[in-house]
Amino acid sequence: MKKSIITLLTDFGTKDHYVASLKGVILRIHPQCTLIDISHQVNPQDIKEGAFILANAYSFFPKGTIHLAVVDPGVGGSRKAILLVTRDYFFVGPDNGLLTLAAPRGRVKQAVALANKKFFLPRVSATFHGRDLFAPVAAHLSLGVKPKAFGSELDSWVELDFRNSRTRKQELVGEILHVDLFGNIISSIREQQFFHFTKDHPFVIKIGKRAIHGLEKGYWAGKKEEVMALFGSGGFLEISVKEGSAQKILKAKRGNLIKVQRSS
Repeated sequence: MKKSIITLLTDFGTKDHYVASLKGVILRIHPQCTLIDISHQVNPQDIKEGAFILANAYSFFPKGTIHLAVVDPGVGGSRKAILLVTRDYFFVGPDNGLLTLAAPRGRVKQAVALANKKFFLPRVSATFHGRDLFAPVAAHLSLGVKPKAFGSELDSWVELDFRNSRTRKQELVGEILHVDLFGNIISSIREQQFFHFTKDHPFVIKIGKRAIHGLEKGYWAGKKEEVMALFGSGGFLEISVKEGSAQKILKAKRGNLIKVQRSS
C-alpha cells in the first residue's frame, strides 16, 4: 500500500471529538497514512489566520504531501469544496480563500470542484464536511486516485484579499498579517523588500504612534519589555518584545498598518 503524508490544519481545537473523527475517517480508508498536525488552534472561523499558518508550514513537507485545511464558517452553504494541485503539493479544503496563500493562482496546475460522492462518506452532514467530505477525499487522494476523478475542473476560485506591501515616495507600507501565540506582530513586509527599499539609508519603523529605530538580530536582543523590530523565521518584518507581548503593549490588530520611513 502506498505511503503518504496528510497534514491537518483546522479551527476545531482539541477539547472535542472533531479532530479525532477526521483522523479516524482517513485511517479507515488508508491505515498506513502518516498524519501530521499543523495546528488545530486557529481562532474559530478565522480564515485569514488559517491561511497564514498553512502558508508558513506547507513547503517544509516532502513533495507529494496532501495538505487538508478546514476553517469553514460557510460549511453547508453555497461555497464549493475544492482540491488545488501545485507542482509539489495537494491542497484540500473549502473554497473560501483558506488555501490561496499556500497555493496562489500562479502556482496552481489544476483546480477541481469536489463533487463525486463516491469519495465522500455515505452520509454527509451539513455541519461537518471536514469529516464527511474533505477527510475521505484526502484519504483517497493519498491512495493514488487522480484529481480529475473527484469532480470537474475549475477556472476560478476564491482568493483572499491581503493588502500587498507598497512603496510611496520615502515610505514602505505594509500591514499586520498575524499575531502569534507569543504576541509577536508579523507584518507583510518581506526581508528582501525591506532592504531593497532602505538601501543602507537610516530608517524608522512606525506602528501606530510608536517609532522603532533599527533592527535587532533576535528575540534575545534588546531590553526586557522594550518594543523592537526584527526579521522572523518566515522572512517577514516582526515587531516583538523581549520576554513580553508586543500585541498587548501596542494594542495592535491584524490589518493595522506598519510603515518604514527612509531618510534621504
